[in-house]
Amino acid sequence: MSLRYLTAGETHGPQLTAIVEGMPSNLKLDFEELNFQLHRRQKGYGRGRRMQIEKDTAKIAGGVRHGYTTGAPIALVVENNDWKHWQNIMNIEPIEGSDEEKRRVHRPRPGHADLNGGMKYNLKDLRNVLERSSARETAIRVACGGLARQLLAEFGIKVAGQVIRIGEIEAPYHDLPIDELIAVTEASSVRVTDPETEKKMEAYIDLIKQEGDSVGGVVECIVEGVPIGLGSHVQYDRKLDARIAQGVMSINAFKGVEIGIGFEAGELRGSQVHDEILYDEERGYHRRTNRLGGFEGGMTNGMPVVVRGVMKPIPTLYKPLQSVDIDTKEVFTAQVERSDACAVPAASVVMEHVVAWEIAKALLEKFGGDSIEEIRANIASYEQQLEQY
Repeated sequence: MSLRYLTAGETHGPQLTAIVEGMPSNLKLDFEELNFQLHRRQKGYGRGRRMQIEKDTAKIAGGVRHGYTTGAPIALVVENNDWKHWQNIMNIEPIEGSDEEKRRVHRPRPGHADLNGGMKYNLKDLRNVLERSSARETAIRVACGGLARQLLAEFGIKVAGQVIRIGEIEAPYHDLPIDELIAVTEASSVRVTDPETEKKMEAYIDLIKQEGDSVGGVVECIVEGVPIGLGSHVQYDRKLDARIAQGVMSINAFKGVEIGIGFEAGELRGSQVHDEILYDEERGYHRRTNRLGGFEGGMTNGMPVVVRGVMKPIPTLYKPLQSVDIDTKEVFTAQVERSDACAVPAASVVMEHVVAWEIAKALLEKFGGDSIEEIRANIASYEQQLEQY
């Protein structure tokens, strides 16, 4: 079974839409939990005014009946409340009026898709690019990932996330049980486990905002309960860590990914990097450490999956950088669109759902089945195989 989705919609359009295909039947959905995940994406210190306008909820328009998935494609809709202010500007029908009335964008913003997209698709109104390339699209991706998250939970797999760094400030490491990590970071305005670091990060974001600038950071996702053997070593495109890396890099503004200790491995000796293999009757095969982040040879090894991603500062600034007008080729400062000073805490939530999606997809590839019951039976048979190994 192949799990996949497509999304459509613009940041100031009427709605974001997704079609999710390959979700097995008889998965009981928790609609409050799904919308809770969307709400989490909107939180976080440093968010802009758009989050005060939007109260994201996911509407399911197909593939679910009486609270359970049917095995048919699932249609998801997240409405844009701000659409009422943009109905004329974003109308699908031709409209009359000046460039100003149409809110035409002709001054590309450095760091955005504006200029590249305009040149690629031969669009002289760069709004046609920025409307789709906006990080608003991550709302519907979180909705899709929310479905995957509930599928994983059905089989005891838990997903957590935290902020590791915002700009110059790094959070100290705390080795917490995953349920505690989820609770502590959810209570934090910047999704860190340390209250002192939270205060420092808030003050730092305030300073950045006051200066008209923006700031990025590093976020981490941890997934526990993942079975051994998801992914494969036999082809490049079946390596699950590679697919997770691609998924994370597809999130708006993400510029790097690492698994486990990641780039730190380039500074250490082999004896300081690889995880020794242990065995006992209760746990079976396991690793002494988890420096490789739950992966060996592109496959999960039963240890927690640990993924980090780095998000660049949001390129829309209130002290705009230099750009060039595509009409006159004259130097201008880039046009300002509404934006956040820091979206790192929100990006942590988005990454959780992107990683959850890739693991759910690999889970279905490994254990197949058109229904939850069939998948559960396949997993039980595989676990018996592992016990006998």
